[in-house]
Amino acid sequence: MPSDYTNKIVEIRGVRKSFDDNHVLRGVDLDLYERENLVVLGKSGSGKSVLIKLMVGLLRQDEGTINIFGQDTSKLSLKELNKLRLKIGFAFQASALYDSMTVRENMEFPLVRNVKNLTRKEIDKKVEGLLDSVGLPKTINQMPAELSGGQKKRIGIARTLILEPEIMLYDEPTAGLDPTTCIDINNLINQVREEYNTSSIVITHDLTCAKVTGDRMAVLIEGQFQAIGSFEEVFAQAKDPKVKSFYDYNFIQ
Repeated sequence: MPSDYTNKIVEIRGVRKSFDDNHVLRGVDLDLYERENLVVLGKSGSGKSVLIKLMVGLLRQDEGTINIFGQDTSKLSLKELNKLRLKIGFAFQASALYDSMTVRENMEFPLVRNVKNLTRKEIDKKVEGLLDSVGLPKTINQMPAELSGGQKKRIGIARTLILEPEIMLYDEPTAGLDPTTCIDINNLINQVREEYNTSSIVITHDLTCAKVTGDRMAVLIEGQFQAIGSFEEVFAQAKDPKVKSFYDYNFIQ
């Protein structure tokens, strides 16, 4: 079930980020609640990916605060930040699998790096269970080059789940996939929330993905959120013509 909006786990206030004269984020506010799938929707280059990189400390905001589990990320030491990052799973747009490793080795890598004293049997059980949960148990000894784009996405998500994160960040999960595979990935995002009790931010410009996966969505245009609410609320009541044009581009043209 979706969130009941009582337990806020991420609070973003007044965040600004510029790269020289390019003002990417211009004072954004956003909340994420426990067990919520929140979609951040925007065109390419709108700052969506910058926002989640700020959340995990890959970038540092120029102004504003980002609080995750009650911790101000800008005030954390590197050790504290790394500890927080273990609670956040980052599913990269390109899946980020290591080409020289088998699927099994890719899955094991974050586990053996971050969790000490696991037995071979415990590692195997974890890897095999997650591959089974994403429907790809037979790929375990394959190389990434042997996999389709959709399979890579699924394994990338499974690898992210191996450390049992509380928050999942999906960066353009359906980019470059055919329509049938997009449906599979959208369903998997919802399945992950149900099976692993995650809270998620889904970064996308795909309105079908947004509609299927999102409890709420926030539309990012020109560095600011122009509308936040359910899919129906955002597009039925959107006063900003840029928000409506985004809907028309996806569903009419």
